[in-house]
Amino acid sequence: MTSPAIGANKLTLTRENTTILDAISIDIPAGSVVGLVGRNGAGKSSLLRCLAGLVEPDSGSSSLLGCPSLELSDAVRARLGYVAQAPDLFEWMNVYEHLCLVGRAYPTWDEQRCLVLAARFELPLGKAVRELSGGDQQKMAVVLALAHDPDLLLLDEPVSSLDPLARQEFMRAMFGARAEHRERTIIVSSHILTDLERVVSHVAFMRRGALQLFDTWDAMLEYLRLAPVDTVVPDKAIICRAAGAPSMVIDIRHAPGAASAGKVMTLTELFAELNK
Repeated sequence: MTSPAIGANKLTLTRENTTILDAISIDIPAGSVVGLVGRNGAGKSSLLRCLAGLVEPDSGSSSLLGCPSLELSDAVRARLGYVAQAPDLFEWMNVYEHLCLVGRAYPTWDEQRCLVLAARFELPLGKAVRELSGGDQQKMAVVLALAHDPDLLLLDEPVSSLDPLARQEFMRAMFGARAEHRERTIIVSSHILTDLERVVSHVAFMRRGALQLFDTWDAMLEYLRLAPVDTVVPDKAIICRAAGAPSMVIDIRHAPGAASAGKVMTLTELFAELNK
């Protein structure tokens, strides 16, 4: 079997007696585009930071491209791109100096590609980083993550401060043609579910530090239904049923006779049902 591009095994993290990550296990195949979805405080950023090796979990383990997250080799680091929710930039430099400095760390850095990306995002190369708006700082973090053409991207709310046109440029850059047709694996946390719905191959829902649901988006569209709460199905078919709610989410793979009893949901609708 092919090793997953991203893997986690019972990844657990606590802070001040509060569970941040609750024994998360997940395997993400190479070439997948995974939407990481959950309410604020669900643990999405913490999961991405653990996967990137920036936070050591209390127990469990994770890996990227077959390498343990806490022992990432230089070769694997060179194949990664990471965008934090709050960009960590060198504010005393100007934009061009910053791009060049980071570029020296990557053997596959392409200055021409970097400058083309910067132009597409309308980054002011001569401006001091500290003078950039929040949106421009986020654009710069995206350029830094993409300019070396990584094989794996970990993106934590990368477009939250971007306007619709900048978000379109981000999508084009993220899915642009790659040298030698190499596949790229992406896991992206975002609250802009309408954007995610158009590009993801898989969706991972998190709630209160736990992995609530993970599957391909095609399977969710094909098999998950919002059905009246009095629909008769076996317990294993019920994904979630909130107390007092008139409907529930069911998986018709375990109740094929109920396929016509419910409706197909958008990603936004499914998110709302899973968080009632």
